[in-house]
Amino acid sequence: MHFIIPGILLLIVIYGPALWARYTFKRYNKPSPHFPGTGAELARHLLNRFDLPHVKVEITKIGDHYDPESKTVCLSPQYFEAKSLSAITIAAHEVGHAIQDAQNHPMLELRSRLVKIAMTAEKLGSIAIIAIPIITALTRAPSAGILLFIVAIGSMLVSTLVHLVTLPVEWDASFGKAMPVLKAGEYISENEQKAAKKILRAAALTYVASSLVSLLNVGRWIAVLWRR
Repeated sequence: MHFIIPGILLLIVIYGPALWARYTFKRYNKPSPHFPGTGAELARHLLNRFDLPHVKVEITKIGDHYDPESKTVCLSPQYFEAKSLSAITIAAHEVGHAIQDAQNHPMLELRSRLVKIAMTAEKLGSIAIIAIPIITALTRAPSAGILLFIVAIGSMLVSTLVHLVTLPVEWDASFGKAMPVLKAGEYISENEQKAAKKILRAAALTYVASSLVSLLNVGRWIAVLWRR
């Protein structure tokens, strides 16, 4: 009984930011005919305005993001095709990353390098998790299992590190790039600016949520592997 309330509070802390972000995006994704274009059209317009015609705008099913490798702003269908405050604001946020890339933003470059390392680490971690009982049984050496255990947990912590490094990059894309552009270009009205800030804040904090979930997964695997 004593663990129920702390457990509930922990779940709120971990999953709360993600749920709040999802709620915020959905709340302001209602059709707004007064916008002259969709999220994709605004993204294309802003990229051309900032002399980035080589950056593509494409629809994606794996979440809104900017791909520095292919130089592509990727928007999910609900924002790519929509005329809504969420669509306009999120498009501006992702264009903000393209601007960072063009300006050789140091943290964006660091994140790109860490993502590649994290992808390799995740593969090694998955192999290590599967191999722990097999190697331990074959070698009859607990130290081998402990070593693989450290490799598996370390690979998960790398992913968490990537999410933490991502936060200042996302914050700059939201409030150092997107919001000033939206205000200066009068792409949104003065009445819409407060809501746009909420959307941009949610876009940035999405990565905090991912980081917290990553830490929860690390703890979960530690508990599972420790019992083995």
